Order: sequence, then C-alpha cells, then structure tokens
Amino acid sequence: MNQHYQNLVQKLEEITHLSGVMSTLGWDQEVMMPAGAGEARAKQIAALAGVIHERMTDPALGECLNELKEKDFDALSEPERCNIREALHSYELETKVSKRLVQELAELSSRGHGIWVMARQENKFSDFAPVLKRFLELKQEWAQCVSPELKPYDANIDLFERGTTMDMITPIFERLKQELIPLIAAIRAHSYQPNTAFLQGRFALDKQEALARKISRDIGFNFEQGRMDVSVHPFCGGSHPTDVRITTRYKDSNFVESLYAVIHETGHALYEQGRPHELGDLPASESLTMGIHESQSLFWERMIAQSKPFCSHYFDTIRAAFPDNLKSATVDSFYRAINTCKPDFIRVEADEVTYPLHIILRYEIEKGLFDGSMQVDDLPHIWNELMLKYLGIQPPTDALGVLQDSHWSGGAFGYFPSYTLGAMYACQFYKTLLSEQPDTEKHISEGNFTPIKQWLNEKIHRQGRLYTPQELVRRVTGEALNPDHFIGHLKQKYSEIYGLTSV
Repeated sequence: MNQHYQNLVQKLEEITHLSGVMSTLGWDQEVMMPAGAGEARAKQIAALAGVIHERMTDPALGECLNELKEKDFDALSEPERCNIREALHSYELETKVSKRLVQELAELSSRGHGIWVMARQENKFSDFAPVLKRFLELKQEWAQCVSPELKPYDANIDLFERGTTMDMITPIFERLKQELIPLIAAIRAHSYQPNTAFLQGRFALDKQEALARKISRDIGFNFEQGRMDVSVHPFCGGSHPTDVRITTRYKDSNFVESLYAVIHETGHALYEQGRPHELGDLPASESLTMGIHESQSLFWERMIAQSKPFCSHYFDTIRAAFPDNLKSATVDSFYRAINTCKPDFIRVEADEVTYPLHIILRYEIEKGLFDGSMQVDDLPHIWNELMLKYLGIQPPTDALGVLQDSHWSGGAFGYFPSYTLGAMYACQFYKTLLSEQPDTEKHISEGNFTPIKQWLNEKIHRQGRLYTPQELVRRVTGEALNPDHFIGHLKQKYSEIYGLTSV
C-alpha cells in the first residue's frame, strides 16, 4: 500500500469513527436521554459536528486525495478507487461550507427535534414554524454553497439520492398519481371490504415485543451485533455493522403497526449488518443512497412480510400470542386484513397503495417551499387540502397532519422521495429474486429466509458504494428503474384482494 493511500485510510477511518459517535449520540437522544438534557445535547452535537467538519476539510486530506487522483489512481483496486472518489466528493462538499453553517445546522437539528416533539404533543404548528423557516434559510444557503449550478431543492435531494433531480422524480410521481388515485377510489367504492375487526382490541405490550423480536431474529437480525428499543418515531441507527440499533413504538390497541415497523427497520438493519466492513471503516463499505436503503426495508416489510406465504407461516404463532383477539381469524382473513387499502392520516401507518401519495404530498410541499410558491405559515392548510385531493380525507389536528414526521425537525429536505423510489426498487428486486430463485415463496412459507438474505447480501449489501444506484439496479435486475413493476404489482394484488374487475 503506498504511503499516500495509507495516510488517506487513517484520515477517513478517524472521520468514520467520529461520525459513529455522532450517530450514537443521536440514537441516545431519541431513546434514552432525559428530556431536560436537550440544550446540553444540542451543544455537544454542535461541538462534535465542528470537529468532524474540521477533519473533513483538512487541507492535508485534500492534498492527499489530489495526489492519489493525479498520480496513483489507475494502479489501485476498485474499492480503493471508490474510497478516493467518495472521499473527494465529500471533501469538495464540506470545503464549500463554513464551519459556522455546519455547526448552526447541527445545533438547530438537535434543538429542533425537541421543539417538534413538544409542538406535536401540544398540536401547535406555530411553535415549530420558526424552526422550519430557519431551516429553509440555512438549507438554501447550504445549497448555494455546495451546488450553485443546481436548483436548491435538487441540491438537497442529491444529498440523499445522488444524481436524482426533480426533472427525474416529477414525471414518475405524476404517473403514480394518475394510476393510484383511481385505484384507491375504486377500492373505497367497492362493496366488499375485508374484515379487520379482529385487529382491534387490546394486545399486551410484552407479547408484542416478544413477537417482534422473534420475527426480527428469524429473518436474520443479529442481536449480538444489534439491539431493539422504543422511540417516538421508529428508526434504524447505530455506529457500525457490528452495532446496529432499531426502534419501534408500541400501542396496546394495535400490534400490526409495531410488528411491521420492526420488520421494516430490520430490513434497514440487515443492510447495515451485511455491509462489507472487512474493507475497513471506509466509504467503499458504506451503504448506497437512501432509496436503495429504503428498498431493503420495504422489500422485507411489503414484498415478504405482507405476502400470503409469510402470513401462512406465522399465523399460528401470531394467534398464539393473541388467542382471544384472533380466535375467529383464518390465514386468509388475516392476510386480507393486513393488506387492506384505507386512506389514513399517518404516513408510517399507511398501506402500500396509499403510501406513495403521502410521499408525493410531502415532495410537492418541499418543492413549493424551496421555489417560494408555498409559505411555512400556510402549511397546515396546504397539507389538509392535498390530503383531501389525493386521499379524500382531512386530518382533524396538525399532530395528525403537518406535524407528524420528524424529518423536517432535522432539516432533512429531499429525503421523502427516497421512500417511494425505494418501494419501486424493492418490487423490481423481488421480481428478479423470483426469477432467479423460483422456490422463494415456498421458502417463505417454511420460514426459511436464509436464501433470501444471502441473495440480498450478495447482490446489494456487499456491493457497498462500488456502483451508483442506477448501475446497481441495472446489474441486479437487468434494466433501469421501471415503475411499471410497482404499478402492476399493486393492481394485481389489490384487484385479487378486493375482487375488482377493472382498474
């Protein structure tokens, strides 16, 4: 290994380790931190963000990268070249942003989360609005610094879905609206609606937790290198493939929400645990974009866990956990009940047909905020209007509407599109898996998830950042992202469940 590359590895691994500490602080803030520690934690996070920024903008790092790129690049291995490309991209981004802006964003993110939690609890959007306004100012400034050639919102999207722009997303989302709004209307108007009464009632929290842990372990989550906890908003975090942390939230009136949240976050966790960390704590071993990450969670949640074979395998286990509630249910009635399509206010509780419209609503609002066609103070009204237009319902409170998501409290604009891009990737990946492993549904019905996990490990997880999302999807499926697979899947599945003759 040449000296320049050895120096680069040392610098990059230090940055990765510091970022791991930051991730652990973020996890602690949402799971264990005392409520009164918010201000102190905001200052700690801001200080650490400043240190990481200094490491990432160290002129010595830039000199090392330029030296490698100009003189030694072609002689290096593919993972080594990937490390240089990714590190150079990050270096160029970070050196364009002042330490002051980095620290202000980090501190506002930490403080904003606490303000959002209280505003949501008290149903007072006006308390959160100043945070949102300041974030928009800072993110506009950030976008102008890092990518002045891009529209500000495109620069923010690029942070989560590199190479993806509004020009690419908008036509796909318009197509989804065109196809899904009539499908949802047809389902709502149909005389047959699956019985979901047995999913109502009281479900012991300890039984819910035990069931969630069992299924998470069954599909491959390694609890020796991970843990499961409770938070306001389910998420997957942690600092390393050997330290992956997932959370959910439990309600005694609904076991399906927490169970499928755990399965969703386990999909994220399997990606993290499956990364090629033998390549070192370096960019080449990191996960790809948020859309690819979301494809892994939705692969397990939607394509696997909401399938008939999965329900068939786990039905007796679930009924044994809640015998009084599910005594009259059957495998078929359970499958139909967990796959009902019914517009609801909360994104994370939405079914797979209505979910994309929740995302499109947020995408259109973010576009409007960045181009100035929408104002922060008008968001509750705009939100409710779009919910009525797309899903036919209006939230009775802001807590069930514009205040429901945590993303804006951390300044994560441009993140939401990744969810629906991920749903489309997941469907396309699953179709490819079925063609390569025709016994997949049989394996699921037997509770044998190892072949599926190994396929994902090989095809996606262990590829790290060696390829762009577009290259990876082509390598795995043989074609570019194709929304036809997703639309076809939804129409076929829900026509069968509801007995629709034409959609």
